[in-house]
Amino acid sequence: MSDRYETGMKVRREVLGDAHVDRAEAQKTEFDARFQDLITNGAWGTVWASDGISRRERSMLTLALLAAAGNFEEIPMHIRATARTGASRSDVIEVFQHVAIYCGVPRANHALKLAKQTYAEMDAGEGQSE
Repeated sequence: MSDRYETGMKVRREVLGDAHVDRAEAQKTEFDARFQDLITNGAWGTVWASDGISRRERSMLTLALLAAAGNFEEIPMHIRATARTGASRSDVIEVFQHVAIYCGVPRANHALKLAKQTYAEMDAGEGQSE
């Protein structure tokens, strides 16, 4: 394993939580192992590991990009991660307002709906180990 992979795994655990990463690792197969290595090295070991901007800012950017591109399936995971990145609920609302103006109200509206559902689960204690 490379240093970048090890850094990526450390950052991935810090942002997403051990339970989430443990589940993902347990579900990894030979079929998707190379893809998992790619995201661990590239996303977590390079982009998220950079100290060029704060994790709070990176979290906000990630949520905006996911919503803008319509990659809604990743939004709940990154909403849960805000508990570790420092992005507040107020930050998330600001993010989705920007998405509404610059990328479209329907995408922002759907992202906000997912965020509300995820925060409600978090408040109820569901998925706290995520």
